[in-house]
Amino acid sequence: MSRLPTFFAVAVLGLTTGACAYHAPGELSATRNPSLYSVHQPVVQRTDFVLDLSTSGDNVPSSELQRLDAWFASIDASYGDRILIDEAQGYESASVRGDIARVAAGYGLLLSDGAPVLNGAIPPGRVRVIASRATASVPSCPNWTEDALESSSNTSSNFGCATNANLAAMIGNPDDLIVGQQESSGLGSASVAGRAIRVYRDRVPTGTQPLPSTTTNRGN
Repeated sequence: MSRLPTFFAVAVLGLTTGACAYHAPGELSATRNPSLYSVHQPVVQRTDFVLDLSTSGDNVPSSELQRLDAWFASIDASYGDRILIDEAQGYESASVRGDIARVAAGYGLLLSDGAPVLNGAIPPGRVRVIASRATASVPSCPNWTEDALESSSNTSSNFGCATNANLAAMIGNPDDLIVGQQESSGLGSASVAGRAIRVYRDRVPTGTQPLPSTTTNRGN
């Protein structure tokens, strides 16, 4: 009779070991992930909107500025977009940048340094405005493809979707998911905070517009 408890103890130990069986190392997937690392990671995509404007000397004509304003509205320019300017080599003008910056400020945006490399040279007398927009998403979520008979040593196939999808939705600058903020670039926290305050102060308050007139009378 003394051997019976020993036998059951060995059997239970064998079942426990089988449930935590070692898997050979390999590429992780949603249905085969024994670690606590989520395979569902945010993917950052970038879209560049381009508009060429004509200049008149060191200024941008009012007609071109109106076209720029309509273009910003058509692409729904908003917080998170980076506005960059590319000019012909040797024809850079601070006044031209200032004219474009005033239109961008109406959308709560400031000009950023640099410009992406695009096809097509810029002739003298023209300036190129680029609105660079980065978006982050987790395209593989949600994921419920796991097999109900899969060993419990793996995490759920949907593991990490909620956290990373919320992170992608809330991130102010999706580029930070790739390289983060570098203090050596001169974009420290004080500079970023000061830029946000300047945009807040310069933007025209929405309350300055008159209220729409309404009536409660209904036509017969």
